[in-house]
Amino acid sequence: MSKSTFHSNVKAKYPEIKSLMKPDPNLIWIVIMMVLTQLAAFYLVKDLDWKWVIFWAYAFGSCINHSMTLAIHEVSHNSAFGHYKSMWNRWFGMFANLPIGVPYSISFKRYHMDHHRYLGADGIDVDIPTDFEGWFFCTTFRKFIWVILQPLFYAFRPLFINPKPITHLEIINTVVQLTFDVIIYYVLGIKSLVYMLAASLLGLGLHPISGHFIAEHYMFLKGHETYSYYGPLNLLTFNVGYHNEHHDFPNIPGKNLPLVRKIAAEYYDNLPHYNSWIKVLYDFVTDDTISPYSRMKRHQKGKVELD
Repeated sequence: MSKSTFHSNVKAKYPEIKSLMKPDPNLIWIVIMMVLTQLAAFYLVKDLDWKWVIFWAYAFGSCINHSMTLAIHEVSHNSAFGHYKSMWNRWFGMFANLPIGVPYSISFKRYHMDHHRYLGADGIDVDIPTDFEGWFFCTTFRKFIWVILQPLFYAFRPLFINPKPITHLEIINTVVQLTFDVIIYYVLGIKSLVYMLAASLLGLGLHPISGHFIAEHYMFLKGHETYSYYGPLNLLTFNVGYHNEHHDFPNIPGKNLPLVRKIAAEYYDNLPHYNSWIKVLYDFVTDDTISPYSRMKRHQKGKVELD
């Protein structure tokens, strides 16, 4: 069954699903509170010993910053202000980007839309690891290192797989972010800046929430390309764990994805899913049959429209 046919069948059978395709205004206030929380944390760590700066970066800041990347994921789908105010979403994404420390939101939007349109397409979907990653990170120890370094691979992989011309919004995103970083450094000092960057690096690497990177599309079971996660960490990640539901209805905000599963339970309850991202990470590292190669890769046919 094609994706369009699936959508038509589900929406015809459950027309109430269409009512879930609307912006989530609560997202705006949650993001504002998260940014303010990290600003307070920047202030609180500025005079701590270095060991406590790193401790709090992992114990607290990492959760906030990883959660913020998933807020940006929501904003990339225009879930904050809706599709009719797409530019409001782009500016808001830059605001949400601030405590992460690295310009990210605009580029993520461009590449993430490709991920949805051309899931697994070779040379298009930069969520697919490179051939080098699959070849080199094939042992338990090397896969462990790969998990730690995931944020670096996600940052640089697009430059090798699908480089795109830089847009004016990406330049603005970079200037705004670097200006913010400089202000943090001069007002609060080097420890606050290190806390911010370490929180992002650690939070996107060897961290329980990072299990979603692997859980979403790595083929632990043959024939199943996308998996949902129904565990408690969805509360911190805007329900990104509801990943089958998200790919089926990307215009529905994360807040409403549990309702999609509840309404159309017959389509989702029998699909393989996870209840622990920590177990996903452990199984990925220790299972010799799973590696960065364990992804469905397609050779795209027909016309390709890239953002």
